[in-house]
Amino acid sequence: MASSKEKKKKSLRSEPGAGGEASAARYVAIITDGNGRWAQQRGVPVNEGHSAGADNVKARLPDAVEFGVKELTVFSFSTENWSRSAEEVDGLMRMFGQRIDSETPELDEEGVRMRFIGRREGISPELTERMNWAERQTEANDRITLFVAFNYGGRAEIVDAARTFQGATEEEFRGHLYAPDMHDPDLLIRTSGEQRFSNYLLWQCAYAELVFRDELWPDFGHEAFAACLQEFEARQRRFGTR
Repeated sequence: MASSKEKKKKSLRSEPGAGGEASAARYVAIITDGNGRWAQQRGVPVNEGHSAGADNVKARLPDAVEFGVKELTVFSFSTENWSRSAEEVDGLMRMFGQRIDSETPELDEEGVRMRFIGRREGISPELTERMNWAERQTEANDRITLFVAFNYGGRAEIVDAARTFQGATEEEFRGHLYAPDMHDPDLLIRTSGEQRFSNYLLWQCAYAELVFRDELWPDFGHEAFAACLQEFEARQRRFGTR
């Protein structure tokens, strides 16, 4: 009988690098922008756009595994998003909780480790417990780590880290970030044609390569993902050297 780990290996679309060489980008972050415009273009409520965006995060996870990505970080809800309409925010919170409940068991079976980064203050106790449960449920998985930035802001993370920091080095400071075990992204992708960081992973993306795509996030597919990774591989990273 196959072990649970073997079952997890077989449940995703393919092994890392299947059908070609694995990408050089092992750690990838995405600003999943454009859900609202996607909904507007189709004349549907904005939260249908957010639902389509969440569907696409799940759809791109097997791609990430196929491409050899070990950590994928997605921007789900920012500290600034609380300023949106109460209807949109309430809908996002309900959807987020429902997705955690329904998708965590499947992601666990597929070997996905889930982590949530951001401020837990201001989130309902019920939703916080669901997030904690998903992290506990998947903590032993090592196929790929999905970091979900929720109630997250890059400046907020640095301020929160600075409150408790008493060291002297960058590595010591890293230990006070929301996820000290997160690797710095090799590549930051932003969809929807916008070209800015939007307060996302400001510390971690200091040396990340940037790729901007015109697709709205729900339309960002396998080929677009592959093209971003190919663009990354064509660049030469010097990190200050010649």
